[in-house]
Amino acid sequence: MKKNKEEKHFLKMPHYKGGKEALQMFIRKNLNYPVEALKERIEGTVFLKYTIDYKGNVLKAKVLRGLGYGCDEEAIRIVKLLKFETFKTRKVKIRYHKEIKIHFKLPKNKTDRIKVSYNYTSSQHANNYTYTVKLNE
Repeated sequence: MKKNKEEKHFLKMPHYKGGKEALQMFIRKNLNYPVEALKERIEGTVFLKYTIDYKGNVLKAKVLRGLGYGCDEEAIRIVKLLKFETFKTRKVKIRYHKEIKIHFKLPKNKTDRIKVSYNYTSSQHANNYTYTVKLNE
C-alpha cells in the first residue's frame, strides 16, 4: 500500500493566470505613459512592493524606487488592477507580499525617422543615369 506524499510546501504562492508572459502583456496593454514624463523624456524602471490577499486581489502597493513625473502613480495604478490566482491553504487567510518592476520606455515616434525618397531616370541614347535623393526631415 502506497502512502500519499505530503506537499513539500505548506503555502503556495499566488500566480498570475497565464504566467509571466501574460502579466507582461497585461502591463504593456494597460500602461498609459504619463504626459509629464513624455514632455521631460523620462525613461526608467519603477520598483514596487505589493500585498495580495487570500482572494488574489492586490490590497496595497508601495513604491520602493521610483522615477517621478507621474510614473510612480501609473505603476501603482497598474499593479492594483492585477488579479492573481490563489490556492486554498487549510482555511487560513494569508496575505502575500511580492515585488515587481515596471519599465517605462519612451514610445518610438515615426517623426524621429528620416524619410528617404529617390527617383531614377535613364537615357537609352547616351547611357546617362540620374539619381535624385530627397531627405524629408
